[in-house]
Amino acid sequence: MDIRTLEDRLHVSPQILPEEVPTAAAQGYRAIISNRPDAEEPGQPMTEDIRAAAEAAGLPFVHIPVRGGAMTPDDVARFKAALAELPQPILGYCRSGTRTTFLWALSQAGERPAEEIVALAAAAGYDVSPLGPRLEG
Repeated sequence: MDIRTLEDRLHVSPQILPEEVPTAAAQGYRAIISNRPDAEEPGQPMTEDIRAAAEAAGLPFVHIPVRGGAMTPDDVARFKAALAELPQPILGYCRSGTRTTFLWALSQAGERPAEEIVALAAAAGYDVSPLGPRLEG
């Protein structure tokens, strides 16, 4: 797994596999958020398989599927609520980690300076600068 830190409570990764969930639990992750819709590409693991693996490992699992370029304010609100409600640290994933990072960035708008959001994402290897003024809150 290519796990990157956005902040202490949230780490992001490209697509994870069901068989990687026990490793994530052993590494100390206490919940998983999926932002990848099923059937986005052939052969990707199905959400329910990862949910089952998470539940078997004792990890709460939240699925907030977001299609690339179609992120809504409701998606951001649901993500923000999951961050607040789930035990931490949380492992979030999508195809590449970018959508999860964008959701996180937008959920932080108005709570952190935009420059800090951009810098934290950049330190994890993600560019959220296209969100521009939306990060101002």
